[in-house]
Amino acid sequence: MLLRSRIARDTAIAPGPVGPYTISPLENALKFARRTAEKRERLEARTANNAKARTPEIPGKDVAALLDEIGVSRESNLIAVLQRVQGGFGYLPAAALREVSRRTRIPLSRIYGVLSFYAQFYTEPRGRHTIRCCRGTACHVRGSKRVIQTASQRLGLEDGQTSDDMRFSFETVACLGACALSPVVVIDRKYYGKMTPRRLEQVLNRLLAEEAPAGEKA
Repeated sequence: MLLRSRIARDTAIAPGPVGPYTISPLENALKFARRTAEKRERLEARTANNAKARTPEIPGKDVAALLDEIGVSRESNLIAVLQRVQGGFGYLPAAALREVSRRTRIPLSRIYGVLSFYAQFYTEPRGRHTIRCCRGTACHVRGSKRVIQTASQRLGLEDGQTSDDMRFSFETVACLGACALSPVVVIDRKYYGKMTPRRLEQVLNRLLAEEAPAGEKA
């Protein structure tokens, strides 16, 4: 009986095996934290560089002047700040986002996460005319797929694209808040309900004719 008790005691207090692959819980937590931080830094650098490559750079003095006017600080509401910045520049330049991140102490990756969640924000300049087609359930069951295809083909743009001449931007959205009028298309804040491919083509033809360069109109 004494021998059994001694064996049980020694087994209970004996340290676990030690080897080159043994990682303590603390070391594992620190390793995970380092990987997370490195991943976040890479994401911030990649998103910032991609946005910078696609859009013209706004002078730093213009960014600073607008953010000073808004009064951006660590206590600022991020959504409200982004709305004000987009209202000032027409979109959200990479330089402005970096400065907002610095002033609010919010990681750039988190800011880009907010931008990707809310359809109201744009990180690229928009065309003079924006065409939005609803792809929601009510519109879908009433033929919005063909309406969207018509818009894409007539404008020569895919969802989310802006024409090279900056005349048109085309996008689809999950809901436009007018399901009773489905299928719905909004062009420059004007709602077009009960839309059909033929009717949309007529509307776009008029818009394209109005926006055509002087030489093409003739």
